[in-house]
Amino acid sequence: MAILIHAPILFKKFIGCAFWPFIFVKRVGLKEDAVFINHERIHLRQQIELLIIPFYLWYFTEYLIHLIHLKSRRAAYHAISFEKEAYAKERDFEYLKNRQFWGFLKYLN
Repeated sequence: MAILIHAPILFKKFIGCAFWPFIFVKRVGLKEDAVFINHERIHLRQQIELLIIPFYLWYFTEYLIHLIHLKSRRAAYHAISFEKEAYAKERDFEYLKNRQFWGFLKYLN
């Protein structure tokens, strides 16, 4: 289970983030948001699968490639395979029970 931490000072544009084994949230109420928590738990699983450090290297490399191509921070963020998977499955509360190893690969462009 993830450790939830209320850390409003860390965020300006984001409402939270997963940084294994923690989920940081901007507002305390987000701890009760099942969709948000499921989204972040998907990221925690991705991080474990890639042994944490390689996850961040891959994440930021994808972001930079998409940023150069799309010329939009928001579009680049939404084009990242990890984010595509998390957004696509955040409402499926059984997803992590049945998810295939490296499931994010299905979302690569």
